[in-house]
Amino acid sequence: MKQTKENTPDSGIVQWESPSNIALVKYWGKSDIQIPKNPSISFTLQEAKTITRLEWKRKNTSRSQVEFDFLFHGNEKPEFIPKLEVFFSRIIEQMPFLKNYHLRISSENTFPHSSGIASSASAMSALAATLVDMEMIVNPSSKTDQEDFRIYASEISRLGSGSACRSFYPEAAIWGQSSFSGTSDRYAIGLGDHLHPEFHGYRDAILLIEQSPKAVTSTAGHHLMEENPYASVRFSQAQENIDRLLVILKKGDLEEFVKLVEAEAMTLHALMMTSDPGYILLHPRTLEVIQHLHAFRKDTRIPVCFTLDAGPNVHLLYPEKYTIEVEDFIKNELIQFCQDRQWISDRMGEGTKKLSSSTK
Repeated sequence: MKQTKENTPDSGIVQWESPSNIALVKYWGKSDIQIPKNPSISFTLQEAKTITRLEWKRKNTSRSQVEFDFLFHGNEKPEFIPKLEVFFSRIIEQMPFLKNYHLRISSENTFPHSSGIASSASAMSALAATLVDMEMIVNPSSKTDQEDFRIYASEISRLGSGSACRSFYPEAAIWGQSSFSGTSDRYAIGLGDHLHPEFHGYRDAILLIEQSPKAVTSTAGHHLMEENPYASVRFSQAQENIDRLLVILKKGDLEEFVKLVEAEAMTLHALMMTSDPGYILLHPRTLEVIQHLHAFRKDTRIPVCFTLDAGPNVHLLYPEKYTIEVEDFIKNELIQFCQDRQWISDRMGEGTKKLSSSTK
């Protein structure tokens, strides 16, 4: 997008919130830069989100690197700086105007950090939304409609966190080239219009089994897929599962949804175990939750299933109409397996949202 200094403010503030998302068909393995080896489909969450405030002020001189300060919950977090520096180095060609400003980024989450919720997805999507919004303010010729904004912000966020690109859309999103029309490896697109009514308002109960940082990061896990002996088979399987899941979501087939989503979750962790070196992120309590869930589903016929991210915590997915039964099940049986008896009640959300803006 073109840049202009005429009649544009020298400083301003924008604030956005963006949710995390939970992948159903998993993205695991990537090429440079942040290109997925296979497509993925996710549900957008509502309550687990990041709120980001971006303040900018024009500088007298332009430098080759983006200058920024970063606060997380009001505190400096030096450990986050290197990842942000990499992100800005990747987007500077697309957003060269950033070199003319000093940025102050303030971010906070509505959920515990290292809780097994994809905080990088919510954080990088919220940051990307503020940056694209800033560009539209300082460069009026870059005005876009809502869908163009989402696609552009989705592409920008992908350069910071692959899964972040799926957080912009209501209910569900697909990222990666596939048989579904309009898909791309560079950004995600929404699937909300594709969903059967059975899936509207779907719930996600997030059981916090273990909240300490992971022994192996997702970034390292993606790199290990390069030498995984099952990688090529997995990438083909994921393409097939995308096609299957698209049919399931369109038809509202809850039985097949349960089967596919749970198989995808176990496949993700099997890939970790068969990497070199292999590693295990599941906790014994994770397996106990899964066993209790299977027994509960068999006894009640309620189509609640589990999925897992790259960690030990468990996401229970189920139709909204079974909320009372599933939450009673959690409180009566599963909460004993949660660290400090903590869990998060979440649901499908509406994606990234602007909260405020002002200029000077």
